[in-house]
Amino acid sequence: MENLKLGAFSISLAVKDIQISKEFYENLGFITIGGDINQKWLILKNGNSLIGLFQEMFDKNIITFNPGWDENAQNIDKFDDIRVIQNHLKQCGIKLTGEVDENSTGPASITLTDPDGNNILIDQHR
Repeated sequence: MENLKLGAFSISLAVKDIQISKEFYENLGFITIGGDINQKWLILKNGNSLIGLFQEMFDKNIITFNPGWDENAQNIDKFDDIRVIQNHLKQCGIKLTGEVDENSTGPASITLTDPDGNNILIDQHR
């Protein structure tokens, strides 16, 4: 199979204090483009780089891909559906920690862990 089209890439950071983290990344040139600081989550952007800040939502950082979206959360025409990605990964012998119903359509997500213990979320919103 050709390279999978995973969509937008971001890193979701498990932070201890969202306000302090927000200020730190703003000093690096990031601006807030989404989220709700009162709910303890924000999405920040600098050029094509995306960072999600999440306080008290998960224990470890997560590598995130969004099939069907670009780095501005805009729909892209050509992307691999989450079910196609899941099927490909299974055929490659990759163990998934969370799967999607292959008979479903639309938004869904899968999770897996790389050989070094890094969590990966592939989260399709459309």
